[in-house]
Amino acid sequence: MQSGDDRAFRQLVDRHRRRAFAIAVGLVRDEQDALDIVQEAFVRVYRGIDAFSGAASFFTWLYRIVKNLSIDLMRRPGYQRDLAAELGTGHESFLLGCPDPDPLDAVRRKEIAQALGRALDALPDYHRGVILMREVEGLSYEEMASAMGVSKGTIMSRLFHARKKLQRALLDCYAEEAGGAPAELDADGSDHEDR
Repeated sequence: MQSGDDRAFRQLVDRHRRRAFAIAVGLVRDEQDALDIVQEAFVRVYRGIDAFSGAASFFTWLYRIVKNLSIDLMRRPGYQRDLAAELGTGHESFLLGCPDPDPLDAVRRKEIAQALGRALDALPDYHRGVILMREVEGLSYEEMASAMGVSKGTIMSRLFHARKKLQRALLDCYAEEAGGAPAELDADGSDHEDR
C-alpha cells in the first residue's frame, strides 16, 4: 500500500471503515459528522501513508486520526450533541437490539436507551472512548492501549471507572428493571468495600 496502490488502499478502507465509523459516531454522537470524520481520516491516511511506520497496527494509527478529528470537532464553539434525545428517536435498537412488539416493553426499552444515552453523555471522552472500543468494537486491552497511546493498566483502570460511572448513572433504571440495586453498590450509589 505504501507504494501508492489504489486497490490496496480501497481494501484498507473496506476493511476498516465500519470500525472507524463506530468509534467516530460514539465520540461525536452524530452520524453525518462521523461520516465526515471518517472520510477526512481516510484522506489523511492516503496522503500520509508514507509516514506510517508499522510500529503499531494500521487500525491503531487510523483510530488516533479519527479520535483527534473527533476531538477537534467537539472543541468547536457551540458544538453540543444530546445523545439521549437522539436515542429517543429510534436509535435505541443500536444499543438494545431489535424493538419488542409489546408496546410496554418498547416504551421501557426506549426509557432505558435514553438513560444510557444520558449516562454516556456524562462520561468524559476518554471513558466514553474505552467503553466504545471494548463493548461496541470488542478491541483487546492491548489494542486499546496502543490506539490511545497509554499503558494496558491505564486502559483497565479507565474501563473499570467508566463502567462504575455508568452503573451509578443507571442505578435507577436497574433498580426498576431488576427489583433492586446492583450488589456492588449501596442504595446511595457508592461502592461497597469488601472486608
